[in-house]
Amino acid sequence: MSSASEIPNSISSEPGDAAAIVAAAGSGERMGGEPKAFIEIMGRPMMTYSLEVLDRSPGVGQIVVVVPADRILEARKMAESVVTSKPVTVCGGGSTRRASVLAGLETVGERERWTLVQDAARPCLTVELVARGLEAGRATGAATAAIQSRDTIKEVGPGGVVLRTLDRSKLYQSQTPQVFATETLIRAHREAPPDLLLDDGSLLEAIGFPVHVYEGDPWNLKVTTPADLELVEAVLRKRVRGQRQVPK
Repeated sequence: MSSASEIPNSISSEPGDAAAIVAAAGSGERMGGEPKAFIEIMGRPMMTYSLEVLDRSPGVGQIVVVVPADRILEARKMAESVVTSKPVTVCGGGSTRRASVLAGLETVGERERWTLVQDAARPCLTVELVARGLEAGRATGAATAAIQSRDTIKEVGPGGVVLRTLDRSKLYQSQTPQVFATETLIRAHREAPPDLLLDDGSLLEAIGFPVHVYEGDPWNLKVTTPADLELVEAVLRKRVRGQRQVPK
C-alpha cells in the first residue's frame, strides 16, 4: 500500500519538471456527438484554451494531448499552433477517461517527476491555478483542485425520498488540474480496480495513497452540456476584456 512516505525525497523542483496531460478524448455524447475538446468557443477549439495556459506556465516542461484516434492529425495542427515554448505531443486515447490518461502517461513515461492532468472540458484554466496545483502536488505527492460545496447536499433514495442531509463543511467539488508524482500515478493506474473509472485522484485513493485538495477556482467550469458553453464563454469573454483594459 502506498503512503505519503513514498513521495520522492526531494520535493523542491526546478521549473519545467512537470508533464501536463490534457484529456481531450471524450466522445461528447451529451454535446451532440462532437468531441467536446473540438467544439469552438469564441471561434477557437475548446482544447486550445488549456493548451495556451499550460504553454505559459513555467512549471510545465512538456504537454501531451490525448484525443480520439481519428482526430490526431487535426489536433496536432491545433496544438502546434498554440504551444510555442515547449514540446507538445498528441496521441490517441481509449474508450474511457482512465484509458486515455494512461495513454498519455505511457507517452510521458517517467522522464518528468511530476504529472499534471487537465480536462480539456475545463477551458477557464489560469496560470495561477496551474501554479497552485504544482506547488500542492510537489508538497504532498498528490493534489486536486477543489472548491467547498456552497449548496446543501441531500442523499436521496428510491422514490425521491431524502435519506439524509450531508455535512456541507466536509464536501468539496473536485476539479482539474490534478498533480501527482509520476511514478505514483503510473502505479495507481496499474493497480486500482479496473472498473474504477472516475478521476485520477480516485485511483490513488483506491490504492491507499492520500490525495490532498488545494484551492480551486469557482470559475474553473466544466463543459458537460450545451448550456455550459454559454457560461464558459461569458467567463472567457470577461477575461479577454480585462486583458485589453490593462495599461501598456
